[in-house]
Amino acid sequence: MISCEKAADICTRAQYNEATFAERLKLKFHIVFCKICAAYTKQNTKLTSLCDKAKLHTLSEKEKLNMKESIKRYS
Repeated sequence: MISCEKAADICTRAQYNEATFAERLKLKFHIVFCKICAAYTKQNTKLTSLCDKAKLHTLSEKEKLNMKESIKRYS
């Protein structure tokens, strides 16, 4: 059986469709026996769903650079 740390890593990668089928299977088997990881997986799934619904986006590299320059100018 995988460790809880490994399960958390697989859970996170599964949210972004980066986990392999074998890893997902290991995760499902692990959460049958580990209620803490089952709760973590459920919360992680809910958070991802909420972020998708909110249509959150990150700044582009150019926007980040502009923001850094503005901060330097005014500090």
